Amino acid sequence: MYISIKGTGLARSVPANVLALGLVSLVTDISSEMVTAVLPLYLVSALGLSLVQFGVLDGLYFGVTALVRLAGGHAADRLARRKLVAGVGYGLSAVCKLALLAAGGSVAALGAVMAADRTGKGLRTAPRDALITLSAPVDRLGGAFGVHRAMDTVGAFLGPLAAFGVLTVTAGAYDAVFVTSFCVAALGVLLLVLYVRDRRGPLPPGGRGPLRLGTLLRRAPFRRLCLVAAALGLVTVSDSFVYLMLQKRLALAPELFPLLPLGTAGAYLLLAVPFGRLADRYGRAAVFAAGHVALLAAYLLLMGPAWLVPVLALHGAFYAATDGVLMALAGPLLPEQSRTSGLALIQTGQATARMLSSMLFGALWTVLGATEGLAVMAAGLVLSLALAWRSLRAEGGAPMTAPSSRSR
Repeated sequence: MYISIKGTGLARSVPANVLALGLVSLVTDISSEMVTAVLPLYLVSALGLSLVQFGVLDGLYFGVTALVRLAGGHAADRLARRKLVAGVGYGLSAVCKLALLAAGGSVAALGAVMAADRTGKGLRTAPRDALITLSAPVDRLGGAFGVHRAMDTVGAFLGPLAAFGVLTVTAGAYDAVFVTSFCVAALGVLLLVLYVRDRRGPLPPGGRGPLRLGTLLRRAPFRRLCLVAAALGLVTVSDSFVYLMLQKRLALAPELFPLLPLGTAGAYLLLAVPFGRLADRYGRAAVFAAGHVALLAAYLLLMGPAWLVPVLALHGAFYAATDGVLMALAGPLLPEQSRTSGLALIQTGQATARMLSSMLFGALWTVLGATEGLAVMAAGLVLSLALAWRSLRAEGGAPMTAPSSRSR
């Protein structure tokens, strides 16, 4: 079933399953971003964590999902139950919002809850993205991911506003933010159960299940894309550090800190669908590379005048040109019975690299200073992008085609 999107500039139809997944992501992101928007300042200012400690926790936020992503992806493919595995992930993350109440001010307990929350994200992300690739025609994957990511970003935009509103009404009660976040997350799980359809196609001839990860990595195009994603992830400064650096450079009042992600989310929301369509038409590799050029420009502005609106706009453009586009690049390179495992593998490499990046930048900020540490990351980004473009060009500038023309 396809639903036509009118009034958005997207003339092509979008599968109903993609819209349902987008709605689930929208609601879930309101919940998660309510917490994410307040955690950095809460941990650094309220609890007094050092930047090195925060870097470790922030890295844990990215990296703890590594093995879970792979196991969840393999289970989803083996059982052909991508919706079930995604639902477990969404449910776990919802419960973690209440667990933050029990954690109190214990750094160890907070780290455990953050790890469990990211475990839930690790379980759900690859099955969700695999469902998108299996619900849309291959030549429209960029647009489908663009629509999904745009809906997801509406939630990312509303989450900080909701957190700001709750904190304002309750005079800074973080507990109220966590309880409200749980209620919204529970609604997201209900929407998944009611409206998302699983895609359980037949196994290939002979009943063969998903391919081993080593077999997938022997496919040169997919292996190159995994290496590119990991290399660029290693020099990507996390959102939390970008916002902390802006707050420091501009001396923003603490109560305004939860609003900083709105700039990134706003640019992402406006650009996700256009960039997805550009990727389908002119080449996903080129758009993916251009997104990292936007990130480099944001780094340079942060080291220079630190203009608030341009930095956040470039930050959002980076995500709009890379997040869904990377999945659209990877999907056609993978056989259907191993789609979730393959996407989990590339996401794991990227998440592990970003975990190391957060730890590295936290140490660089402590030893060298914020500007000097960012200069090191920017230099690494230039080098990684040059090497990545050589590898991406091997796949050709045109949109990739599927290994099979079977209609979905």
